[in-house]
Amino acid sequence: MEELVGLREGSSGSPVTLQELWGPCPRIRRGIRGGLEWLKQKLFRVGEDWYFLMTLGVLMALISYAMNFAIARVVRGSGIPELKTILSGVVLEDYLDIKNFGAKVVGLSCTLAAGSTIFLGKVGPFVHLSVMIAAYLGRVRTRTIGEPQNKSKQNEMLVAAAAVGVATVFAAPFSGVLFSIEVMSSHFSVWDYWRGFFASTCGAFMFRLLAVFNSEQETITSLYKTSFRVDVPFDLPEIFFFVALGAICGILSCAYLFCQRIFLGFVKTNRFTSKLLATSKPLYSALAALVLASITYPPGVGRFLASRLSMRELLDSLFDNNSWALMSRNSSPPWPTELDPQNLWFEWYHPRFTIFGTLAFFLVMKFWMLILATTIPIPAGYFLPIFVYGAAIGRLLGEALSVAFPEGIVSGGVVNPILPGGYALAGAAAFSGAVTHTVSTALLAFELTGQIVHALPVLMAVLAANAIAQSCQPSFYDGTIIVKKLPYLPWIRGRKIGSHPVTVEHFMNCTLTTLAKDTRLEEVVKVVTSTDVAEYPLVESTESQILVGIVPRAPLVQALQTNPPSWAPGQQWCLQDILAGGCPMEPVTLQLSPETSLHQTHNLFELLNLQSLFVTSRGRAVGFVSWVELKKAISNLTNPPAPK
Repeated sequence: MEELVGLREGSSGSPVTLQELWGPCPRIRRGIRGGLEWLKQKLFRVGEDWYFLMTLGVLMALISYAMNFAIARVVRGSGIPELKTILSGVVLEDYLDIKNFGAKVVGLSCTLAAGSTIFLGKVGPFVHLSVMIAAYLGRVRTRTIGEPQNKSKQNEMLVAAAAVGVATVFAAPFSGVLFSIEVMSSHFSVWDYWRGFFASTCGAFMFRLLAVFNSEQETITSLYKTSFRVDVPFDLPEIFFFVALGAICGILSCAYLFCQRIFLGFVKTNRFTSKLLATSKPLYSALAALVLASITYPPGVGRFLASRLSMRELLDSLFDNNSWALMSRNSSPPWPTELDPQNLWFEWYHPRFTIFGTLAFFLVMKFWMLILATTIPIPAGYFLPIFVYGAAIGRLLGEALSVAFPEGIVSGGVVNPILPGGYALAGAAAFSGAVTHTVSTALLAFELTGQIVHALPVLMAVLAANAIAQSCQPSFYDGTIIVKKLPYLPWIRGRKIGSHPVTVEHFMNCTLTTLAKDTRLEEVVKVVTSTDVAEYPLVESTESQILVGIVPRAPLVQALQTNPPSWAPGQQWCLQDILAGGCPMEPVTLQLSPETSLHQTHNLFELLNLQSLFVTSRGRAVGFVSWVELKKAISNLTNPPAPK
């Protein structure tokens, strides 16, 4: 039925609907409608496309600002060095904020989309994402059950989350837990052990189950399938070459760690690059990516770097059983115009360079390219690239041995061909373990491939590489902490630096500001306003200086700002009255003695995640020790100051 229409009373205008005539406030609605029509006529007089263009410009400006804001936040980099700092007892603002989650995911997606051009992975960012979710779930849990915030409970969740982050990347729960233990902290609570395994197993199982649901796999299998010989995977004389491979990886890891730390420090201190990173992080990232993309362009230099292969395909090809050098000795396979998934090793072959030339060129170029990529302020992981780099080192040695012994090494009258893929596996575990100062990379290699036939040689290579790397350079994550100037407590390395006779009285800070119970309020106000410490040692009296507790600064300032009516002017009020009025005082549960050794003090700080401790002698407060004094004492032992 057509809608009824009518005319307004006293009007000769066009007919209107009865709903409009009888609706509420007809004059106001007519005025608003007329105003909008007038505005539409005026605005669209110049063409409506201009306003859409203006809207486009505004939206793109907002997106650009959001990207700059996201990069400026804590989402850039790996995330593991910051997590180590948090687990040591230091509070880093906004690092665990769930608001960073979206920016981290988007940035990591862009990094992974670049493939082997940027040559970066996702282990570190996944650990960061995992701990952000864990911290958020922990807050939800405490609010739901009404439980107060518990620092130790939060650390338990963060340690388990770090293991989950590694396990969900490689589908390796065992090595994920062990890797988080080795990297994140020097002391580990056994109570957190099963929690990490439970969460990691759930994450790894779901990660591989999704591949089955997506029809990528028929069942749950290892991430990188290999087919090494099971009966005799290696001959006994090859143990020597595996140990030599570990030594080579250890030496190269020292060179890599040194160059990476020096170059990262140069980028942060150089006037041009530091200004570029401070004002135009996207521009620096674009310039670095342009350099890397120009070199890895497949029709150009990238042809000699196997740049058409993704990170996964690089590992699949390097773990190949067959010897490429022997296969290409009698025939010269052409470089395919399109990637051949069944013959990935073709990407490593060039008639002029041969297999050895391309592998050596790959190692030389990726050495400095990976160092450059680590300076780009984007969410990225650095473990998988060094894992691939170590596999290339092992592959090069394995190919050389297969040419030197084409029939294999004779052992006990039996000849078995050499498997270059086994050396690639050992090289990957050894180099990545040396760079990160971990041994769990050996177990990770077994979980990734699903075969444990090379357990002994791989473990020996990892141990040899770690022995060299740990004695010469800090790990990749510790070096990043040093360059970023994050708070950290160095290890006491070496037995011949004379650290055992050093006691607290040799390096403690004797400049201690105490508050006595009989201190007048005027003096308390002067002390609070002239210092900015977080807590003050409370002593029994000005004379005795017997330490009886700790007064936090924040509640003390709040108590001083209040002025109860009972405080009559003219009377001498002291700190004891403030404490009696409800100002909280914390007990001193742990304190040092001047005779406590440096090693004991260092162990206490690491085990309990302490920031400072007071020093007492016969109950009297005589000083305090913080990270600053400990680091200075260890530095003086390692690098003694020149005699005056």
